[in-house]
Amino acid sequence: MRKYIYANLLLLFSLNSYAQSDSLKINPSKEIVQPKKWYENFSIRGYTQIRYNRLFETNENLGCEQCDRSWGKDGGFFMRRMRVIFFGQINKNVYFYIQPDFASSPSTDRLHFAQIRDAYFDVGFDKDNEFRIRIGQSKVPYGFENMQSSQNRIPLDRNDALNSAVSNERDIGAFFYWAPKEKRKLFSSLVNDGLKGSGDYGVFAFGAYNGQTANNPELNKEPHIVSRFSYPFEYKKQIIELGIQAYTGKWVMPRANLSTGVKTNSTLNYLDQRVAGTFVLYPKPFGIQAEYTVGKGPQFNKVKDSIEVRSLKGGYITLNYFAKLNKQILIPFIRYQYYDGGKKHERDARSYIVREFEVGGEWQVNKNFELVVNYTISNRRYEDFLKQDNLQKGNLLRIQAQVNF
Repeated sequence: MRKYIYANLLLLFSLNSYAQSDSLKINPSKEIVQPKKWYENFSIRGYTQIRYNRLFETNENLGCEQCDRSWGKDGGFFMRRMRVIFFGQINKNVYFYIQPDFASSPSTDRLHFAQIRDAYFDVGFDKDNEFRIRIGQSKVPYGFENMQSSQNRIPLDRNDALNSAVSNERDIGAFFYWAPKEKRKLFSSLVNDGLKGSGDYGVFAFGAYNGQTANNPELNKEPHIVSRFSYPFEYKKQIIELGIQAYTGKWVMPRANLSTGVKTNSTLNYLDQRVAGTFVLYPKPFGIQAEYTVGKGPQFNKVKDSIEVRSLKGGYITLNYFAKLNKQILIPFIRYQYYDGGKKHERDARSYIVREFEVGGEWQVNKNFELVVNYTISNRRYEDFLKQDNLQKGNLLRIQAQVNF
């Protein structure tokens, strides 16, 4: 009898140990449940944006290369983005994210090329992934609006001042992120609740990246170094986020971006460094979003017909209001932006002075369809070796339809 009891105890112990292993699990109903395969742990989503910018246009020579290539002369209906996103937690400590864009436009006469925007994986170091490292092509943690997805941002384009730091906001590198579990949940809720959060880029970030922007090869042996601290917190019924970020490195002017006759230094390497501050009051229901940056970088000097390291400065402020209308959402906004500096990734590190005012609104008809109407009053001076004394002023009404799937 005693041997029989021992044998049964040993059998139960073995089954329990086996059930708790990664091979399989036994549930209370005595059914054997196989663990999910890795391909069952990822999802697919995406969005498409169609724009028209030429209503009530007063100056067809006014454009914004970094913003939207369908501004101005010869512009028409334009597919701004067509993105499909593959993502998933394939292991408790491994997450992947791949986002191609099927509407990339390398020039005004070449549309709808497929190009990788994001391709990275996160590796966590603890059970809650509070400490993790992101490896691959992803957003460089610099600027709140740069971190905001274009799917969630209210204004149609990012501001010139901070976005001129990293064209397309992305580069290839490795970034360390840290955020407590409760802050990670808050970052997620700020997006999921429609409050226009930036996403989870950690409370603290530090990393290195090539510095030549997304889908471009490194041109020197010196990576850019970036760090960011951004802290959201609840105050009474409001949520506030404060942030500071900075980066430094050497930008190499690509020869393809140089006009014949423009003067450069002998190495084509230019100091590229900035610091910026962020303040966000999330719209509950009234919201404020403001950022300002200062720094140094390559910029065209028309007096000397040369590209030099010069100071830069600028920022923006956006005011918005979150209103629920039955099951629909309306978010009216106004934004003013200013930038005085160069854009290193444009021809001859084009020199800019931008003063721009926008007023508009986002209408979320349902979770799958949004409409944005944006009236822009713009004053832009942008000059390179071929275009000098180029001051363009004008107004235009911009419309975007967005489908989320």
